Amino acid sequence: MKLFALLARPVLLTAALLLARATSPLALDWREFESSAHGFPAMRDLSGKLVANGEFSQWTSGGRLHVRISYAFRDGHRGEEQVILRQRPGLRQDSWSWRETRGGTVEREFTVDLTSGHATASTIDKGERKQWSETLKVDDPESTFAGFGFTVALKAIRDRLITGETVELHGVGFTPKPQLGNVDVSLAAHDRLRMAGRMIAGDRFVVHPKVPLVAKLFVHLPDATIWLTTPPVGFLRWEGPLALPDDPRVRVDFLP
Repeated sequence: MKLFALLARPVLLTAALLLARATSPLALDWREFESSAHGFPAMRDLSGKLVANGEFSQWTSGGRLHVRISYAFRDGHRGEEQVILRQRPGLRQDSWSWRETRGGTVEREFTVDLTSGHATASTIDKGERKQWSETLKVDDPESTFAGFGFTVALKAIRDRLITGETVELHGVGFTPKPQLGNVDVSLAAHDRLRMAGRMIAGDRFVVHPKVPLVAKLFVHLPDATIWLTTPPVGFLRWEGPLALPDDPRVRVDFLP
C-alpha cells in the first residue's frame, strides 16, 4: 500500500514531490518578494558522490515568478523542474512540473496545475508506458505549493517554525499516481554545514508525512529535510527521495 512521496525541495526540489496547503490562515504571511537569481546546485548521494550538476534560473515576467532547475546526471539522463508563482497580492503557485528524459525520450514526468487541480504522471516500467490523470480537490489554492514553491512557502512560515511551532500542511505527491495526504513541518535544529570548504549556518526543517494508523503497518513514507540560511533567508540544502517514495535519497546543495 502506498500513499505519496514528499517533494519538498527546491528542486531541486524536484521531487520527492510535495505540494503543501497550510491549514492556518496565518501560515503564509508573505513579507518578502523573490527576484531574479542564477546559480549552480549540485546533487549528491548520501555518501557525497556527485550524482548530477544543476543550473538554477529564477526570473519575473508577466507578473509571475518563474523558476527552472535543470540537472545533467552522470549516467546521461536529464531532469528539469519548472515552477510558476504569483507574489501579489499574496503568494500563490500556479503550476509545477518535473520531467526526466534520456536520449529525447521522456522517462518520467509529473505535473500539477494548482488552479484547476489537474495532475498527471507518466513513467516507463519494464519498457511499458504507464500514465495517470487525476483532478485533485485543491480547496485553498492560495495556500497550496509544490516543489520549489514549497521552499518559498517555508520562508513565509519560518518565523512560526523558529519559535517551536509545528505547522500542519496538506500534501500531494506521486506513487506514481497523484495522491493526497497530510504532513507536519517543524524545526529540527540549528546547524553549521560544511560546503565548498567553509562552514555555513543553516536552520534544518523536517517535513514529516502523517500516515494513518491503519496504514502504518504497510507503508513507510520517508521524511524530507530542508535547510535554509539564517536571515536573510535563502535555500541551502534539501535531502530526500528524488521523486517517488522508493527512489534513492539524494542531497541537493545550493551554495549562496
